[in-house]
Amino acid sequence: MDRLFPFLDLGKVNEPYIEALSEAAVRVVKSGRYIGGEEVESFERELGNYLGAPYIIGVSNGLDALRLTLRAWVVTGRLTVGDEVIVPANTYVASVLAISDAGLVPVLADPDEMSMNITAEGIKRHLSAKTRAVMPVHLYGRVAWDRDIRDVVEDNGLLVLEDCAQAIGARSVWQGLHGGVMAGALGHAGALSFYPTKNTGALGDAGAVVTHDAELAATVRALANYGADRRYHNIYQGFNCRLDPLQAAMLRVKLPFTDRENADRFEKALAYWRTIDRKDVIKPLMSAAVTDCVWHQYVIRVTDGRRDEFQKKLAELGVETDIHYAVPPHMQPCYRDKPHLPLPVTERIAGELLSLPIARGTTVDDVVEISRIINSIEL
Repeated sequence: MDRLFPFLDLGKVNEPYIEALSEAAVRVVKSGRYIGGEEVESFERELGNYLGAPYIIGVSNGLDALRLTLRAWVVTGRLTVGDEVIVPANTYVASVLAISDAGLVPVLADPDEMSMNITAEGIKRHLSAKTRAVMPVHLYGRVAWDRDIRDVVEDNGLLVLEDCAQAIGARSVWQGLHGGVMAGALGHAGALSFYPTKNTGALGDAGAVVTHDAELAATVRALANYGADRRYHNIYQGFNCRLDPLQAAMLRVKLPFTDRENADRFEKALAYWRTIDRKDVIKPLMSAAVTDCVWHQYVIRVTDGRRDEFQKKLAELGVETDIHYAVPPHMQPCYRDKPHLPLPVTERIAGELLSLPIARGTTVDDVVEISRIINSIEL
């Protein structure tokens, strides 16, 4: 083994920002304000300016961003317990957990096999008298939005909650419901995660809700703060899901560089696309619209039931990989007994997925060498 190619090194990811991050941490400590305050308010304003959305609510993590939004729609009467929410079946389990948490029914839809995102046809296939919302998941950083999806949600009066946990900075070719193109601001609400591994990551858990709806924003903010709209006045049975000002300060350092980080990932994705050459490896789509995918993960598919063997060979040759996600939500113990239609695409690709190194710390030259290793493996 000549070299090691780590899948992700968060120390290297944050290395360019270390001085500014340290200064931000000291600033928070010296401020004496450790819950809410100027750091959180400034981050919300800066994120809103970046996404082109008037309301941002910083929250504790991406799952809470999803579940607070759905709970807010329930307590304001936009949704009713028992309503159905269509969600892609190949998403991370958090998307489905948030739906269940609000007393709603997740309806799992097979994705398009090549984009691995939900489609308008997939949504229409699962529409029923109980369907009230859809949750497009911009999986691996690729925007799950087009004219057909916009038409089907508008024609059927569906609420749209985008799961943008992996897609900060992605831009749609098609305008959203409010005229913008940024992922997170395309639908009625968007949920972002700033988990440390994300393209723009905090140094701990953090998330945000994005919306153009003033009532939704106020309700989410109250629910995240014990259900209070002002001190000692609890109008909802809420939670403690506030964004920590220390994490807000870290994110204020990194947010201005989101497009730069995404462009760096695009260059590596393009290098993989150009240099991997195997009949048993399906590469992800490369679109002419450069920013419609921000490449949170670069996920190939290894066919013929050889994924695990392929991953083992790569490890032996120094290439670390990961699987996003090996077990779909409907096959997890907590959902295994829930009814759902057949999901052949989801179940097939779950056994083929393999994520390659793409984050900062992996160079384009590394990508070329990893591709050479991939091309040389004999199974």
